[in-house]
Amino acid sequence: MRSVTIARNYAEVLFTLGEESGQAEVFGDLVDSVAAAIETTPQIRDVLMSPRVPKSEKQRLFSAGLKDTPRPFVLFVEALIKRGRAPVLREVASEYARLVDIKLNRVRAGVTVARAPGEALQRSIQDNLTRAFGKQVIASFTTDPEILGGTVVRVGDRTYDGSLKRRMSALRRQMLGG
Repeated sequence: MRSVTIARNYAEVLFTLGEESGQAEVFGDLVDSVAAAIETTPQIRDVLMSPRVPKSEKQRLFSAGLKDTPRPFVLFVEALIKRGRAPVLREVASEYARLVDIKLNRVRAGVTVARAPGEALQRSIQDNLTRAFGKQVIASFTTDPEILGGTVVRVGDRTYDGSLKRRMSALRRQMLGG
């Protein structure tokens, strides 16, 4: 079974647990934090991936590290470790975020602009995208001076290119008759 499918199944289970406990967004933050800790801390990753460390010891260590978190979340992480699925935790976090976005009727967009936008421009772009998509848009901004001006918006696998560079290329092709 592909890791994305496995991650999606685990994310759906965690999402159900989060909704039942009224902490769906909290669980999303927690799973993202645990995945980030594994990715950025070599000691945690080494212990988790080591065949020399028994799974019961890995579960005990994670339980101790997560002692202040909701019990259903701790049990979920323990089950993930017990089944040897800890390596897909980052994908579980991504799939979980997707489920929360669907529930809250929101979409994530990557917005590329030529120069660093101020806070007012970011808010304006985000508001316009929210109106255009009919969903709350959570935008992440990047800069690329090569686009010259305008914006390039990526939502899922779709790209909306309103860049000056693309418009100039189209005008050039039109003027050259091709």
